[in-house]
Amino acid sequence: MTDPASVTDALRAAAARGKGRLDLVVNAASPYGGGRSGGPFGGGPLAEAQASGFEDWSAMPVRGAFAFLSASARFLTEQGGSGATVIQVTGGSSRRAMPGRGLWAAGAFGVRALTQAAALELRPQGIHVALLIVDATIDRSGGDDAATTDPASLADAVAYLASQSPRAMTHELQVTPALDNWVP
Repeated sequence: MTDPASVTDALRAAAARGKGRLDLVVNAASPYGGGRSGGPFGGGPLAEAQASGFEDWSAMPVRGAFAFLSASARFLTEQGGSGATVIQVTGGSSRRAMPGRGLWAAGAFGVRALTQAAALELRPQGIHVALLIVDATIDRSGGDDAATTDPASLADAVAYLASQSPRAMTHELQVTPALDNWVP
């Protein structure tokens, strides 16, 4: 997850199973430590946070995005690039910090910055890079709670981003359920 060589191996394997070319790569995996070292979700209040919490909540997500984006950029450029789409998925903390979740927001802000840089760097090669911000709880139960989002809606958002013309590319798309708090 955080090793560019492993990401490159996965991209090569996926291309080999297909027609030898990739047109869409998506990173929806989360390398968040999520409390490997203990502590509250998001890292906790800064005055109480531990260095290990910083590693888990801030450094790991950025390391994962770097591995994905850098390996994808190299791979897609080598295959000729033009027409390919790269989508990095992140959470709503990439837009704002919350009390007790500053460490998580720091990581998410880093993911956003790397994705923006990749979008700017790969545009000349015709590679579309987008950040999909899921500012929601994902409902994995198959229910219909309008305060959460369902995986099918997220797949639709990915399909929308991947289908865009070079004449009008979306580089950031935010998904927020109807009954969840939306913060502009």
